[in-house]
Amino acid sequence: MSNPVQADKAPANPVAEAPDAPVVAEATAVYAVASPSAVAAPRRSRVPVRDTRINGQPAFVLHSYPYKETSLIVDLFTRDFGRIAVVAKGAKRPLSKLRGVLQTFQPLSVSWSGKQELRTLIDAEWVGGMLPIERTALLCGFYLNELLVKLIARDDPHRALFDHYIATLNELAHDEPAQIALRKFERALLKETGVAANLGRSTTTRAAVEAALDYVVDPEKGAREARVSDVWPVVSGKTLLDMEREDYADPATQAQSKQLMRFLLAHHLGGVPLNTRQILIDLMQL
Repeated sequence: MSNPVQADKAPANPVAEAPDAPVVAEATAVYAVASPSAVAAPRRSRVPVRDTRINGQPAFVLHSYPYKETSLIVDLFTRDFGRIAVVAKGAKRPLSKLRGVLQTFQPLSVSWSGKQELRTLIDAEWVGGMLPIERTALLCGFYLNELLVKLIARDDPHRALFDHYIATLNELAHDEPAQIALRKFERALLKETGVAANLGRSTTTRAAVEAALDYVVDPEKGAREARVSDVWPVVSGKTLLDMEREDYADPATQAQSKQLMRFLLAHHLGGVPLNTRQILIDLMQL
């Protein structure tokens, strides 16, 4: 996993392998102009209890939308405070310093104040140190951001996931296979939110998963031996063991893990569609 940046400087559909990128702008628009209610996390936010000014916090912009005439509301993913919302006053003005800084996939150092759920952004500076993601990788990046917005409650720190997010952006920027980078991030996200079961042991027999047997994964309980009557995705024990080891070299593991993660994410999203995923699927059908 890459070192973190330092602060001082469509339902039940798969995420396809990175496609060509003639519609990156379309993906940006679909994600960026969504209404606040469309991108709110389905879980109850934790209301912050401290009224302190936070300075120089490592962060990334996940999403933003207009607020009044000249301002923005920005959803930030921060290392030590999790996902927070800030109002960036005057950020839409042509001469605003924030106008060119509050961009997605750019490592930032941000400062804010306020004790309410919506804080006030005081400052944001570009940190640097990461290659930008371009072309097809941009779609994958927007997919990561949408997952974070819809699956992580606000004010719930996830430092390990923050570092994994940076590592995934670096992998995409260095042209690592997108489907492997995405599978690892999806699995890390479910682990960090406490809904990922151990895939290496059967929940019915408590025995270790066997590579030669077939299994299904109950979204609420974990893996168990497959039955003829099962309608859930059936995967091999080897795929489950590979996923536990983050080993996606086997093409069969890549294919089966994609189907499995599609199913698990759809369950935990409660049927809420992912706009970026649907764009990826539409591209694959062109």
